[in-house]
Amino acid sequence: MPPTPHALPAGHDFAAYARTHWSGLLATARLLTEDPGAAEELVRRTLVRMCARWRRVPRNDVDFHVRRCLVRGHLRPVRGRRAARRRAVLVLRFWEGLADAEIAQLLGCSVGAVRAQVRQGLKATGADPGRLREVYARAVEDVVPSEAPLADLQTGGRIRRRRRIAVASAVCAALLTPVALLGVDRMSGAKDGTSGARAGEGTGSAASPIRVVAPGERVTAGPGVRVWLTADRGYWSVPVRLKGLEDSEPARDEAGVSLRVDNVDGGFFLSGLFHGLKGEPSRVEVRTGDGTVTAKVLVLAGSPGWGLWYASAPVPDKDMKAVLSTAGDERIVKVYDASGQVAARSEREW
Repeated sequence: MPPTPHALPAGHDFAAYARTHWSGLLATARLLTEDPGAAEELVRRTLVRMCARWRRVPRNDVDFHVRRCLVRGHLRPVRGRRAARRRAVLVLRFWEGLADAEIAQLLGCSVGAVRAQVRQGLKATGADPGRLREVYARAVEDVVPSEAPLADLQTGGRIRRRRRIAVASAVCAALLTPVALLGVDRMSGAKDGTSGARAGEGTGSAASPIRVVAPGERVTAGPGVRVWLTADRGYWSVPVRLKGLEDSEPARDEAGVSLRVDNVDGGFFLSGLFHGLKGEPSRVEVRTGDGTVTAKVLVLAGSPGWGLWYASAPVPDKDMKAVLSTAGDERIVKVYDASGQVAARSEREW
């Protein structure tokens, strides 16, 4: 097993983290790449990337983000990715000691897929877990504890950060230019007695509804609504909460989903918590008077299986009347697992 990292003081900086974890990351990278030179280069690239965005990395979840950057940085360019991914799962499971759910969130797959790869990997190596740990320990015996090249890492991080800022500025400028032109066109159309297309008409979004957030990270979910997650549950900041529509939080050890209704500008805002899933959900569906919509989902980094969902836009008054008139045996919210099966339904009886 890798050595237990030393506890770092509150507010630790990048240099402290790099010095403490350099040798451990080298050992893990050696097991992933099976090449000393490639392992050191992988760790160097990983820490340069982390240095570039260090201010945005949650301080109580640094290890998760570093591991994810390391493993995905290794898997992205390799050939024979299936075998490399299977080896990565074995290293994370039997060297790093991560649970199946943690590996699933780190790799962005289901817990079932992780377990299947563990079975296939053990079968391919012909070793049991104890034997595999011994093999890994012997493979990293020649990894001598060394000093992290802090100067090179920090210089590379600054260059990468400046490059990212420059690219982001260029992209923003490219995006804002047509928006400005569109505004001018609409103003001209108004003077000519014509009207432009209605906002939102004919547009769509291909972005994933699942978003991984840091503990306490505020997310603007609707008009005047901000939501966030901590290690124990989700929280809301809303303008007006309707009385008599309290959400009942489901037990963490059982699959369930709650529903709450808030009065906001433009209609009613639907949201709730879900618990007891095996990994992250594939989607959350909310039924309204006009049909079914896919909700946005927030999950906490390193804590799969639970999270917070919310409708991406307020439900109009006419649709809310249809929701409130729903028969008691019809469920308004459904949570689907990674396999596409319904894992939980709201138990609200209207």
